[in-house]
Amino acid sequence: MTAMRIERSSTSSFAARPESGSWRAFDIQLAVAALALAVIGLLMAWTNSPDGPLSAGSIFTRGLMWFALAIIAFAAVAAFDYRWLRTFSALIYLANVGLLILTLIIGVTINGAQRWLSVGGLTFQISEISKVVMIGVLATFLQARRDKLGNVSTLLGVGMLIAPPFILVMIQPDLGSALVLVAIAAGALYLSGASLRWMGLAAGSVVAMVPVIWSVLQDYQRRRLLSFLDPSSDPQGAGFQVIQAQIAVGSGGIFGKGLTGGATGASSLLPVQSTDFAFAVLLEELGFIGGIVVFLLFAWLLWRVMLIGWRSGTVFGIAFAAGTASMIVFQILVNVGMIAGLMPVTGIPLPFITHGGASIVSTAIALGLLQSIAMRGEVPRSTW
Repeated sequence: MTAMRIERSSTSSFAARPESGSWRAFDIQLAVAALALAVIGLLMAWTNSPDGPLSAGSIFTRGLMWFALAIIAFAAVAAFDYRWLRTFSALIYLANVGLLILTLIIGVTINGAQRWLSVGGLTFQISEISKVVMIGVLATFLQARRDKLGNVSTLLGVGMLIAPPFILVMIQPDLGSALVLVAIAAGALYLSGASLRWMGLAAGSVVAMVPVIWSVLQDYQRRRLLSFLDPSSDPQGAGFQVIQAQIAVGSGGIFGKGLTGGATGASSLLPVQSTDFAFAVLLEELGFIGGIVVFLLFAWLLWRVMLIGWRSGTVFGIAFAAGTASMIVFQILVNVGMIAGLMPVTGIPLPFITHGGASIVSTAIALGLLQSIAMRGEVPRSTW
């Protein structure tokens, strides 16, 4: 690890005015890359609104509302002095666990899964918010143990922190979001300088637990996990979505059919074309070129995310950037992989592109905190 920046103690307000000249450190490229991806997501919401994009309650109008909330969240968090996480990280963690428990008690059930809380007519998937909360909590914990990153106790501590939200999300059940939490922890540990030996041992332990995890999965989850190996074995059941997604992708060709061009194509037969398989619709309508543009934008975004972490010179900054990048990369690999038939259908969203309010807002919060790190460039001592 490179030498960490010497921390200095300071008193700050919640929305502290950045130090003189720090607004010049605002990462415009990060904001532009995220904005471009969000606009493409809105285009997909437009084309996936069967009753008209401007009709009341359409996917597009709801997408606009969540887009506006995401911009507000991004700006507010960027203005927030992230160093206050030193004081509130433990309370935020407990609140996160409490909300996940509350979801299991009074949450909205859709298709047999109890994953959402309804507040003021808006439905939030708490597990999406939980991802960003855990990035901040783990980064705070690793910063506090910056001199003991190679110890097995650090790995055990991360495991103890991640276990409660992981189990609660699995109970909902939401296998995809639970796996994202694991990816976040692995990325934060690896790039912050944790021992590869102990991480390898932990990975082996997780593999050994696969039979136990398999035994607690719902029947539909097992069918999804098996169908990607041979979708044609159940073309009208578990393999139907994968087959239709692949037909849609192939029919898009190089340049695609144009926006709304998939309305009568293979993607129109997908029951979740605005969520799980939004990228299949994108490839059918915008073609291979459109897909390449999206991947380039993601690469640009991830480069800026990691650059902020590296420039911070602190374990907190590196761990937070690594956790954010791991969250985005894992979701891209699984979402795109399930369309290609390389991954099982798990319901993991594609950031910015998949329609879903909690997903875009939580991602905006993570990027806003990265902007706060870029502008302030230091972290305080943790109370962990």
